[in-house]
Amino acid sequence: MSALRELLARGERSFSFEFFPPKSEAGTRVLWDAIRRIEPFAPSFVSVTYGAGGSSRDRTMEVTERIVNETTLRPVAHLTAIGQSTADLRRVIGQYAEVGVRDVLALRGDPPGDPDAPWSPHPQGFRYAHELVALVRESGDFSVGVAAFPERHPRSPDWESDIRHFVAKCEAGADYAITQMFFHVEDYLRLRDRVAAAGCDTPIIPEILPATDIRQIARFAELSHATFPGDLARRLEEARDNPAEGRRIGVGYATAMAGRLLDEGAPGLHYITLNRSTATLEIHRDVLGSRSTQALAPS
Repeated sequence: MSALRELLARGERSFSFEFFPPKSEAGTRVLWDAIRRIEPFAPSFVSVTYGAGGSSRDRTMEVTERIVNETTLRPVAHLTAIGQSTADLRRVIGQYAEVGVRDVLALRGDPPGDPDAPWSPHPQGFRYAHELVALVRESGDFSVGVAAFPERHPRSPDWESDIRHFVAKCEAGADYAITQMFFHVEDYLRLRDRVAAAGCDTPIIPEILPATDIRQIARFAELSHATFPGDLARRLEEARDNPAEGRRIGVGYATAMAGRLLDEGAPGLHYITLNRSTATLEIHRDVLGSRSTQALAPS
């Protein structure tokens, strides 16, 4: 397969799905059912998250290696700087390379347990994500992705600082970015305009998370500091005891949002699956139904 950087450089759209490493045998079965359902759609890549401070490192490595060995999918492995020395990070990068992974999402990461806790670097580690990007790039022939924040990183004091840090990651070698969760298309468009105004043309792929459960999605929004639309919250609250209706509302909102993002020129979509494929695949099929693309149907 072409490297992700080559695909995006050609102007092709990227469609991808994100999973997290399961903690139990039952969770493993759910995850692999989702992976097998998604595989026939030939996404550009699938990503596997990496717990704060490297807390799920071994499980992330296990899932990623299995994707390489047992599927036709391209895995993008997450890698976080917090809680790890440079030597630790070099070892993880080397392990990824050994199992055939050549695509990494390089993140500074949040403190374990509480994303809002004081952030401090490992004494022998990195303070900034751009340092991790540079380490990955100098470690071999990797494609490197980074994070972007449509509503500004919660630790950035202002937009000028936030964009400066983003551009530093791109200058260090990032090939693309994936956004944090958001619910207003205008937030993505403003971020893209700010990055372009700073002279940076790195593709920014918007993240799509179907909000189908008010309790779950409100917690996610709180942790990520994403602004949750009042009207959507009200409709989901009214459907609290009707899961089918909640799913219809969340999928419909996400589908409309994804369609507008593509109409506005987004370079693709990154779906958060929560290790279940049905809602994200429904969005993927619906939003691309009127568009001419090879991602329309299983290959």
